[in-house]
Amino acid sequence: MTAAAIERVLMIAFAAFLLSVPWLVPALVNAFWVSVIAEILIWSLFAASVNLLFGYVGLLSFGQALYFGFGMYGVAVGIDGLGLSFWPAFGLGITAAMAMALVTGIFAVRLTWHYFAIITVVFSLIFYFLALTNKWLTGGDDGINFSLPPTFSFGSKRLGFTDPVFQYFFILAVVASCFWLMRRLVDSPLGKAFLAIRDNDLRASLIGLNVYLLRLTAFVLAGFLAGVAGALFAFFGRYASASYMFYHVSGDGVVWAIVGGAGTLFGPIVGTRIFIIVREIVSTHWEHHSLIVGAVAILVVIFAPEGVVGLWRDGLARMVERTAEASVKRKLRTGP
Repeated sequence: MTAAAIERVLMIAFAAFLLSVPWLVPALVNAFWVSVIAEILIWSLFAASVNLLFGYVGLLSFGQALYFGFGMYGVAVGIDGLGLSFWPAFGLGITAAMAMALVTGIFAVRLTWHYFAIITVVFSLIFYFLALTNKWLTGGDDGINFSLPPTFSFGSKRLGFTDPVFQYFFILAVVASCFWLMRRLVDSPLGKAFLAIRDNDLRASLIGLNVYLLRLTAFVLAGFLAGVAGALFAFFGRYASASYMFYHVSGDGVVWAIVGGAGTLFGPIVGTRIFIIVREIVSTHWEHHSLIVGAVAILVVIFAPEGVVGLWRDGLARMVERTAEASVKRKLRTGP
């Protein structure tokens, strides 16, 4: 069996597991873990926004929490302040995140390397402190609590996030759709242009690519992913807070993407799953669980520079190669 075939089988098994979570997980452990898995899905989408910029365009952003926060506040302000229903509030959150990404990206993508990272942090801090001080709009540290409107209404029948099973499958469907779109993007000519810029922006410009416009496009698309994640998290927690706009949230996303495997589609899912599961298990026994998380991150970066997914693929390729060599040797020994 080839490495691609093995990965395909594992992906099918993983998809089957995700579809069975609301019934399988409570039967094996605790129903609490269904919510944890839903949270992992949301945060993996946030890490994917970091991965799109860093892994595919070569821009390390520490400001993705800004667009996550705009996604959250778009939903919260839309429902609590404007009286919007579910879908308009969802659209407002995503639109606000993309608009903010466009405004900041116009200035940020002119820079590269550590200058780009610094300016993304600066924008994140500016709007974080604005959110703290404008409590009339954002609630500051206290945030905004809101009641969930139904997602779908069919006469007297209503479906919404108050139903845990519906909530899980809605989050799964949205996150899966975003990852599918990202897969299509990476395989498209636009995705190939992103990779060309990541590998050598000067050569990319010499062959006629508009580096600035392409980076800005990637920046807005990353803002879209972060905004969707933020909007989902607002619905998930029925809450929006300025604390989620702070740069340490962006730092978590960077760590999850790099540890999982930057430049790989499913690296953010792997990295997010590792750290949130470690956090949930260790935090019940030790309050300094961040030290364990930090140690795991350091070990992975040292011994697996391409992330867990990269380490897995290297090991799988070696295993398949050894199996093929052993098969050839057996044929040579036994003869035709």
